[in-house]
Amino acid sequence: MKKIKAIFLILFFTFGFSIQSNSQSVPSSFADLAERLMPSVVNISTTQTVVTNSNPFPGFKFPPGSPFEDMFKEFGTPKERKSSALGSGFIIDKKGIVVTNNHVIQDAEDIIVRVNGDKEFKAKVIGADPLSDIAILQLETKEKFTPVQFGNSDQARIGDWVIAIGNPFGLGGTVTSGIISARNRSIGLSRYEDYIQTDASINSGNSGGPLFDMNGDVIGINTAILGRSGSIGIGFSIPSNSAKIVIDQLLEFGETKRGWLGVRIQEVTKEIAEVEQLDTPRGALVASVADNSPSDKGGVKAGDIILEFNGEKIQEMKELPIIVAKTEVGKRVDVKIWRNKREITKKITLGRLETSDDFKVAEKPTQNESTIIDNLKITVRKLNREDVNQRKLPNQTSGLIITKIENNSPLINSINVNSIIIEAQKKKIKSADDLNQIIKQVLKTNQKTILLVIYNSQNQRRYIGIKLK
Repeated sequence: MKKIKAIFLILFFTFGFSIQSNSQSVPSSFADLAERLMPSVVNISTTQTVVTNSNPFPGFKFPPGSPFEDMFKEFGTPKERKSSALGSGFIIDKKGIVVTNNHVIQDAEDIIVRVNGDKEFKAKVIGADPLSDIAILQLETKEKFTPVQFGNSDQARIGDWVIAIGNPFGLGGTVTSGIISARNRSIGLSRYEDYIQTDASINSGNSGGPLFDMNGDVIGINTAILGRSGSIGIGFSIPSNSAKIVIDQLLEFGETKRGWLGVRIQEVTKEIAEVEQLDTPRGALVASVADNSPSDKGGVKAGDIILEFNGEKIQEMKELPIIVAKTEVGKRVDVKIWRNKREITKKITLGRLETSDDFKVAEKPTQNESTIIDNLKITVRKLNREDVNQRKLPNQTSGLIITKIENNSPLINSINVNSIIIEAQKKKIKSADDLNQIIKQVLKTNQKTILLVIYNSQNQRRYIGIKLK
């Protein structure tokens, strides 16, 4: 009996010691870390000139939602006004080089950077990349600053503690903490997405600010939040390893130099994997190959499935563009592909994306491409990045802008031209096809009523219930 008690006590103390040793990784306070890092995090304010038409009927206002409101907006005298925006950033060189998001400084005429809460400096843009949403600023001063270092974001694990420091709602020097909630997130904001998700509170004004690990190293650049009214515990950061490649290129060349294969790809579905006798749905299916592209010259064909690129396995289609973009232009790489039910290897010398015809076509605005939604008797076009910036919408907004409403439309008395349909039946709308599919489903029901969520012409979010015929 005594022996059993002795064993029990040994196990108890061993277990207790194990819990205690594990709990040492939980920080009792972030104060020392925050105090050390605060001088390296900056607040950014920008101004730009916006032209609007003044009210041709001063002293008179049409009721919200009135069709005359938009009609008379086109008249009146053009009037210039200054618009301002806030963001965050961090210093990476003692000479005053600052990293932030591109959307923080895009189209800015003046950029003011506040360091350590009190000193203000003018800044100029020395490089920016809209595709990754990263920009580099140089403070116009000869003062020396305290820089921070980049950490290895690939080593960051789900559940690791992190802190964010930034300028939410203009409240500079704000520190929030949380954990890494997820990795490799894609939310439809840009071409290259591999976000770190965190529950550290991030709000409007945090954009461009750093996400630190417990060593005080930057493992992410805070870029987006989920939720229009503020933080709901789901924020997204650009991983430092991806960001550093872009930052180094911007510092060295003033522009990016991304690898380019020259293929259009799509997802490998379960059905496609079965037909091709591939063990599991994986890789990226080549839908087409650009003429005279690196892939064309290397012997890649439409219908091939890319399984591995430069030694890295491709599990999902979205991984391939990110890996290719990170690879050095001009590098000769091995590409393993699945063709005719067997694996073969092709050697391909990468081109540069930014000088390719594919890139130039992709960058052309699609603003005028309109689609008629027959059942609603309206014409729409896809919301683009320029629309989001001009109307100052949340940067993750997707939807359809209404460009025309027929007189017999069921929406004629509810919605105005230039309203944006962002949801239907509580599902996000990203394309005209999304909306048409939902309408078809609604028409099969007995009620035949569709619930739309819109931004009206004043960017007010509204719910609209419409009876379809």
